Amino acid sequence: MSDILPSIPFIIKGIGVTLQFVIVSGILGFLIGVLLALAKLGKKSISKVLADAYTSFFRGTPLILQLVYVYFVIPQVTPWDITAFAAGVIAFSLNSAAYVSEIIRAGIQAVDKGQFEAAKALNVPYRTMMRKIILPQAIKYILPALMNEYITLLKESAVVSVIGAMDIMRRAQIVSADTFNYLGPLTVALVIYFLMVRILTFFGAKLEQRMSFSD
Repeated sequence: MSDILPSIPFIIKGIGVTLQFVIVSGILGFLIGVLLALAKLGKKSISKVLADAYTSFFRGTPLILQLVYVYFVIPQVTPWDITAFAAGVIAFSLNSAAYVSEIIRAGIQAVDKGQFEAAKALNVPYRTMMRKIILPQAIKYILPALMNEYITLLKESAVVSVIGAMDIMRRAQIVSADTFNYLGPLTVALVIYFLMVRILTFFGAKLEQRMSFSD
């Protein structure tokens, strides 16, 4: 184990890449997920069909295949020479959006139907109703599952190492290949991921408690 101690700072530098990747993917996935959820709950049948088809596709195919598809196919069909980080963000954002949309839809449907009826009786426009009345109330139903989705996103982010993104996992693999020691570097990576997940879980629980006290 001592022979990989000099390489630990190199592996730790991957935390920044991993966090940047998770934050950007999480934000984009959430925004796309909101649009998908609203489409599923809207009155336009075409939007519903397209949103449901989107969700079925991204939940029904392997994430790693989506990732390598974006990374290798986009440069073949477009003039864009995509980077590993960009490919990861695109694939994970699109994939996460499919799950987030279901979380948001379930949260919205959990809101008391009387809120919808009251808004309609007051002739509140649909978008205004969702933005100012329904979504704020749905947050308490959405937040726990949303935190679980982001924890999953953090853990699955290690998959980007297969396309060369210099995250925690990729750096651990490089050290393993250079030192012919897999126990040390991979153990360091395991500990880092575990601590990051525990920290995110802790803050998620605190946020849920604060929201429950505010009800």
